[in-house]
Amino acid sequence: MLNHGGKIQAYAKQYGIAATDWLDLSTGINPNGWPVPENIPPALWSRLPEAEDNLLEQAKVYYQCEHLLPVAGSQAAIQLLPSLRSPCRVAILSPAYEEHRHCWQQAGHDVIALSRFQLEQQLDDFNVVIVIHPNNPSGETFTTTQLLSWQQQLAKRGGWLIIDEAFIDSTPEHSLSRLPVRPGLIILRSLGKFFGLAGLRVGFVIAEPSLLVQLAEQSGPWPIASVSRWLASQALADTSWQQQTRQTLPQAAQRLAALLTTYKLPPDGGCSLFQWVKTTNAAVIHHQLARRGILCRLFLEPTALRFGLPATEQNWLRLETALQQVMEKIDVR
Repeated sequence: MLNHGGKIQAYAKQYGIAATDWLDLSTGINPNGWPVPENIPPALWSRLPEAEDNLLEQAKVYYQCEHLLPVAGSQAAIQLLPSLRSPCRVAILSPAYEEHRHCWQQAGHDVIALSRFQLEQQLDDFNVVIVIHPNNPSGETFTTTQLLSWQQQLAKRGGWLIIDEAFIDSTPEHSLSRLPVRPGLIILRSLGKFFGLAGLRVGFVIAEPSLLVQLAEQSGPWPIASVSRWLASQALADTSWQQQTRQTLPQAAQRLAALLTTYKLPPDGGCSLFQWVKTTNAAVIHHQLARRGILCRLFLEPTALRFGLPATEQNWLRLETALQQVMEKIDVR
């Protein structure tokens, strides 16, 4: 199992700080996510999931797309897609969410991590290209023209372009989901980040119908719980909350970037849900913040930290106080 954000229980034991006393900034999940209602229909707990509910219709409206498949979080699709191709050469723009590389390697594929420039030069050498847009953890973005150019080149020889859009909901105008499906273009979406509903395990795959059929067969019956389907439908339909959140998240991201810069940690990238800081002192800062019950995400290649958004003014003040205490003792020259 790869190391990801979260795991507060493990850090609580390691540092001797109660799990309830941690400020978790490690996941990039919206800390003020969609407000889950208290009046969940009791019957949902005792019924098997039904594909004929309105989840698919709400998703089609939200993603502006007719061809999509609900899955148990985009992670489920990341794990299943490698099994749909015989062993081939796979390129992933790096740094990146490590599950993509891991799952393709585990399935016997040859996976190479590349920069954008390297990919441009070597695209013809690969059968599958994986892009996270905006990238996690760097926040790097790509134009629609660039992405479709790669897709067209890959499709000519039966290749795939997989675009993981887990963090794109704040800027839906940059998503390719609204475009007609194209050969070899596979888009992954998630309710875990922008909506803050990671615990539901709900995501979607947008692709040609024939590929969706294959994925559905691999997923088996009832991949998403009845309660998760119902809550996801409500969240996708709540346009008022979505519009408000698309205004507040970028403001919070700018505030976080300014705060980190004040304490000698200017971000090298980011998006509306996190800021990414490359620093040779990443491990030390991560440890010192953890000693104060604040968890950010540590990266080793390159050495970097990713900070998510605090949820409340009290949490913002707690982060600022900790940064002041930690950074005054660290030489960042």
